Amino acid sequence: MALRVTFVAAARSSPLLAERFEDDRPLDRAGWDEVMRAAGDLLPLAAAELRYCSPTPRSRATGDALGYAPLVQLALRECDMGRWRGLTLGEAMAREPEAVDAWLADPRSAPHGGESLLGLITRVGGWLDTRPVEADGRIVAVAEPSVIRAALVYALKAPPATYWNLDVRPLSTTIVTGRAGRWNLRFDQAAV
Repeated sequence: MALRVTFVAAARSSPLLAERFEDDRPLDRAGWDEVMRAAGDLLPLAAAELRYCSPTPRSRATGDALGYAPLVQLALRECDMGRWRGLTLGEAMAREPEAVDAWLADPRSAPHGGESLLGLITRVGGWLDTRPVEADGRIVAVAEPSVIRAALVYALKAPPATYWNLDVRPLSTTIVTGRAGRWNLRFDQAAV
């Protein structure tokens, strides 16, 4: 039986704040408002047999606000950024320009002392491949955009550098269908 995994990107914290590595900020008022505006389109996903989320406060709050009551999955955590945790890319670049260049160029590199990009992709892909097949095969997972990008690279068997070319917007949905080792990206027709 094929699975249908719908990833929902977590709502963001304030769009005015810079994005930081492993940012644990909770949803702010703007994030909650975004979730409420998108709820009409995203609420039907609560019917999925299995509902998961990343352990970040934003992912948990997004899933709860949408009525998913998701189960936290540690495998869906963001990339471990080691000593760069909490920094913006610009701040990391100002402190360690050569290390950032190496990290961006080599998916096996982890100059920050954390996890490599390839490690993130492999971990998230392993989670995807081990999802149980339930009665209707539908799963919803609320995750940070970085985790969804990793899942897409894995599912499409794309080169790791493809990760940098994927843009996952807050509260967007991405669907992969298939089973362990054989995944497809699915685009559904928008309701008109």
